[in-house]
Amino acid sequence: MQNLTYLAVLEPSTNGSYSIYFPDLPGCTSFANNLEEAAHMAAEAASLHVYSMECDKEEIPIPSVNLPKEDTEGNVIMPITIHPDLFRIKKDNERIKTNITLPAWLKRIAEKQNVNYSRLLETALIDYLQIPVSDK
Repeated sequence: MQNLTYLAVLEPSTNGSYSIYFPDLPGCTSFANNLEEAAHMAAEAASLHVYSMECDKEEIPIPSVNLPKEDTEGNVIMPITIHPDLFRIKKDNERIKTNITLPAWLKRIAEKQNVNYSRLLETALIDYLQIPVSDK
């Protein structure tokens, strides 16, 4: 299992909240109301950012060990360890809503028989696409 630890820069605000960014992950930012929440939000942002990069076939940046003075001065630096493989499995297996259209008569009959449309469609797609059970 691959783990990556990036250094998150937490810029404190006067109200106790934090802006979060990762020098090694340009464009990866977040926000938190407090330091405890910042750790969670930073991990979620970095995980999603790396996942998106993987989906786009982009090269994943190697984490830095040190940051330049302009990133550290007056800020909180927090190492954030992410688990891209686990996050990918989680995201790939999330249930997403998909709208379909059916003739009204067919929908009435299916509802009378308590058909689970999601399960039926999933099973039908697996069969139709000939996806082996081991790939599920």
